Amino acid sequence: MRPDLFLYKLMNWAYQTLRRAIDPVYTRWLFGAHGVRFGAGLYSRGIPFLYLARGGQFTIGSQFRLNNGRFHNMAGREQNCLFAVETGAHLRIGNNVAVSSFAVVCVECIIIGNNVRIGGNTCIYDSDFQSLRHQDRSAIPEVETNIMTRPVVIEDDCFIGGHCTILKGVRIGARSIVGLGSVVTKNIPPDEIWGGNPARFIRRIDDEFLTRYTVQSAPPTNGVSVNA
Repeated sequence: MRPDLFLYKLMNWAYQTLRRAIDPVYTRWLFGAHGVRFGAGLYSRGIPFLYLARGGQFTIGSQFRLNNGRFHNMAGREQNCLFAVETGAHLRIGNNVAVSSFAVVCVECIIIGNNVRIGGNTCIYDSDFQSLRHQDRSAIPEVETNIMTRPVVIEDDCFIGGHCTILKGVRIGARSIVGLGSVVTKNIPPDEIWGGNPARFIRRIDDEFLTRYTVQSAPPTNGVSVNA
């Protein structure tokens, strides 16, 4: 190996080793210093961005895991995780949740259940952030009293693919899956796969689907395909 390449790899290894030791400790300190209540096992690769306004509430269950930025989430358009909770809003994340480079902006209420996985660069919003009336937007000063907000709920065991956007008022039922790059504008029942822009129903997650998916995903046995 070329000496310069060896030196580069050595320096990168030392940097990554140091960050793996520092990032979780700093993230726990950051959350605690801002009044975030979190359970045991919080682990962060990279440093998230946190904005918690006075009067906002942010609670996290146990075993919460975060990947932040290009070194820890090589999925394209990488950023550090962003948590923004406005005054009077409540953001609640359950147990055993894992997220990568995602953004959640909570103006009223966002609830993420237990055992949820959220892919890279997904965004969750519970507000329009602007009035839908053009008269309000063009007024000087701008009228901000007609901005719509509605809670967002992601129930237990859901999987949200990368690059998705989940909009205000949406409830995603338990065990459902949202496909890569989807824009979710309406409720998704439990045990369903949705995808697209806007997201639409694709199929049910039933025993037949799970059995077929398990068989197709299993490695070949004794050199013979399991589908033969």
